[in-house]
Amino acid sequence: MKKEPYFLFDAHLDLAMNAMEWNRDLTWPVADIRQSEKGMRDKPDRGHNTVSFPAMREGRVGLCVATQIARYVKKGNPLPGWHSPQQAWAMTQAQLAWYRSMEEAGQLTPVVDIESLNAHLKRWENPAPDEPIGYILSLEGADSMVTLDHVERAWEMGLRAIGPAHYGPGTYAQGTDATGGIGEKGRALLRKMEELNIILDATHLCDDSFREAMDHFNGPVWASHSNCRSLVPHHRQFSDEQLRELIGRGAVIGMPLDAWMMEPGWERGVSTPENTGLTLEVMADHIDHICQLAGNATHVGLGTDLDGGFGKEQCPADIDTIADLQKLPALLEKRGYSETDIKNILHQNWIGFLRKAWG
Repeated sequence: MKKEPYFLFDAHLDLAMNAMEWNRDLTWPVADIRQSEKGMRDKPDRGHNTVSFPAMREGRVGLCVATQIARYVKKGNPLPGWHSPQQAWAMTQAQLAWYRSMEEAGQLTPVVDIESLNAHLKRWENPAPDEPIGYILSLEGADSMVTLDHVERAWEMGLRAIGPAHYGPGTYAQGTDATGGIGEKGRALLRKMEELNIILDATHLCDDSFREAMDHFNGPVWASHSNCRSLVPHHRQFSDEQLRELIGRGAVIGMPLDAWMMEPGWERGVSTPENTGLTLEVMADHIDHICQLAGNATHVGLGTDLDGGFGKEQCPADIDTIADLQKLPALLEKRGYSETDIKNILHQNWIGFLRKAWG
């Protein structure tokens, strides 16, 4: 007898970025979005997207952490981004307006506390075909916070997690490919986050900023989308020492599906999932590694980052759309994971984390 699909919680999806900057209507089927992008060359993943609301429902991805993202870049910084924090803030507000419009359209529903979490999970026990997908609002990179008052305003508008850094140097922390600590501005941000009980997303913090953030933040910590440095030797991934620290803090670490973070030696634009043999088995390798470090299966989950600037050209060959995450349970079962372990990895670890953080 065919098993019912598992309920899935994906802790990192750039939904608003795709809608507002890639101009993708996520109410369309994935195939229709791909067709609309045929021949477009402005972004590397054109015509290769994997995420849409119909695909999420097909795969029972009923709850996700959805981002706002807008980098502020100072003069001389070669990274793409906005030239003032005010512009970056305005972009996050445009993204928020899109989330609100999707709520009005019945596509999404906000999850901001224990009550809304429990109510949403109850609805998804027997969801309607067009059941709204739950989303928890997160900010990837804090540079758009013009002042700490903006943090409070954002919390009032539903923001529940912040990753202080993204790529390169930042106002409040240093991110991937940068070095240095968080400094006084970063410490002040962490104090404000503690005051508001905003979750710290440790993803993208460079080693120096990670160390300083762990030393100065006493609130809930997770890592929405980070793999294991021992399997992919790059500072974007967490070392075993960092993973043990996160586990000790009660964190859950989400596994991303961006190929270069999954296996070493991936060359963007050269490597392909087919010629490298990349499949979801590699995600299971990273899951295994964290479970071995923790001694259990309660500190790892999904944080796919699908369509986070890449598409099916740069993710496992057995992923055509996000609905194919339903292939993962069978892979875990073959590796000896129990039904309880599988449910923990697919959704329960994140839900338990939230109940503890928000309880």
